[in-house]
Amino acid sequence: MVSPAKCIAGRSVADWIAAYPVVSDLCALKETAWVNPDKLPFAQAAAACPLTLADIEDAAARLERFAPYLAAVFPETAAAGGIIESPVQPIPRMQKVLKERSGTPIAGQVWVKLDSHLPISGSIKARGGIYEVLKTAEDIALHSGMLHLTDNYAVLAEERFRKLFSQYSIAVGSTGNLGLSIGIMSAKLGFQVTVHMSADARQWKKDLLRSRGVKVVEYVSDYSIAVTEGRKLAAGDPYCHFVDDENSKTLFLGYAVAALRLKKQLDAQGITVDAEHPLFAYLPCGVGGGPGGVAFGLKMLFGDAAHCFFAEPTHSPCMMLGMATGENNSICVQDFGIDNRTAADGLAVGRASGFVGGLMRPFMSGCYTLQDERMYTLLAQLADTEELFLEPSALAGMYGPVLTQPGQLLGAYTETALPAGALANATHLVWATGGNMVPREEMQRYYAKGKALAQG
Repeated sequence: MVSPAKCIAGRSVADWIAAYPVVSDLCALKETAWVNPDKLPFAQAAAACPLTLADIEDAAARLERFAPYLAAVFPETAAAGGIIESPVQPIPRMQKVLKERSGTPIAGQVWVKLDSHLPISGSIKARGGIYEVLKTAEDIALHSGMLHLTDNYAVLAEERFRKLFSQYSIAVGSTGNLGLSIGIMSAKLGFQVTVHMSADARQWKKDLLRSRGVKVVEYVSDYSIAVTEGRKLAAGDPYCHFVDDENSKTLFLGYAVAALRLKKQLDAQGITVDAEHPLFAYLPCGVGGGPGGVAFGLKMLFGDAAHCFFAEPTHSPCMMLGMATGENNSICVQDFGIDNRTAADGLAVGRASGFVGGLMRPFMSGCYTLQDERMYTLLAQLADTEELFLEPSALAGMYGPVLTQPGQLLGAYTETALPAGALANATHLVWATGGNMVPREEMQRYYAKGKALAQG
């Protein structure tokens, strides 16, 4: 616990707590929630936003151009024509367990979006990370004159393009999953690639990257230092592109494409999204690029009918801290004595993206935190009920459908934000962010821990 006398940005901790009471819960590592007082009606928020639906559609078109190449070099994408997408499905048995264990009936229907099962790298990072690498490759190939927008991009698999890309390098700082996506995609194209990994990154992720020819640089400190060092080293090399998870508009838009795909999936399932049939999205959040991009896309597609929440570990609540205080990336959890140590490795981030916090402020409904033990318990329950195995961080969204019910931490938001009776028609969408590439032995350890906690 931080000393009350410690000064942070010119204020004592007591002053921060007096101004923003939720900070007290965050410092105490309590599960808590924050409702965004600055959320605006969608039309008003969109009018002031520098990004638009057209930007998302441009990103989607680029991914379409690359589809023939992806289908050729990643056979697991061939059946979908080279489109990297994940299924969405209801989880009624898990919904029943959530109700029974919390004592809270869940109005509406709980669904899961399985980005945990995305092809190539098995996490949500396959969206933004792979997209940024592809855009970088396209820019280089077009500039060289070797590629034209009207070409079939399958030609990029030819050795002449690998030789072109081998003259360039790509670097990224990561807790694991973004590094996997960037590393696997960059190496496949022929780039030299370096992934700067924080101390909390899983060993199997480092081993997998090295097996693909990726250079992995390890740090004994956390994500922010890995990013800072990676950015600094890349800045001195004009042939190196640094994928900046904290500030990249390209990454952000790659994630946002998910909303266009999701709308088609919901339409195919006969699911309506409007004021009387609201969509709640619960998004595990680390630095914020992935969940922020997805939330932005959902708001662009569904407007005021979409209600988006960031979900974070109690030990790494950087986005809630930044957004609740309005300080975004000017402060970090360590300033307040919060240790940033969590089993949810993809969410082990102490300082949030200022770009995402600022851009998404008028759009987001709020944030909540949950303990590692709850994530492990939910992991085992989901495996038992739906035979879906996710990594701990991917379960951060799973408790959201409970928290938005009357009498729960976010119940007051729901009561004021929805028309009377609309909650009964809600679609609660839990965004599962990773897990399909976790080695069997490691997943078994996760499951055993969660099972023991669930029975305790």
